[in-house]
Amino acid sequence: MAEDGKMLYIVDDSPLIIERIEALLEDSASIRDIRSACSYPEAIKLLGEKEPDIVLLDIHLNERNGIDLLRYLRDAHPSTTVIMLSNQATAHYRSLCKALGAAHFIDKSTEFDDLPDLLASLP
Repeated sequence: MAEDGKMLYIVDDSPLIIERIEALLEDSASIRDIRSACSYPEAIKLLGEKEPDIVLLDIHLNERNGIDLLRYLRDAHPSTTVIMLSNQATAHYRSLCKALGAAHFIDKSTEFDDLPDLLASLP
């Protein structure tokens, strides 16, 4: 991880997915710090500590869903880039998340390995 890279938060209910993303981005020059949360309340607490540059956000979370957190992020942290991650990559969810302000939508099943290139391409 680079000193001049971006701060990234991963919000996903699966610790295995979080570990996989961390491993995928371990040598990324575009990321300087990665933090994670497994639930909506944990994510809200984390967001209160420091505003990230990027949030990777799953739709399915414990206690509330990622769509609710996306709405919160757009209101409370409008400069944060949100990238949705989901196995529920239907046209409905893609268009809903884009309409709510997600910059990108990644299908965990088919596009997961594209994350490093996508993150490196962000301004």
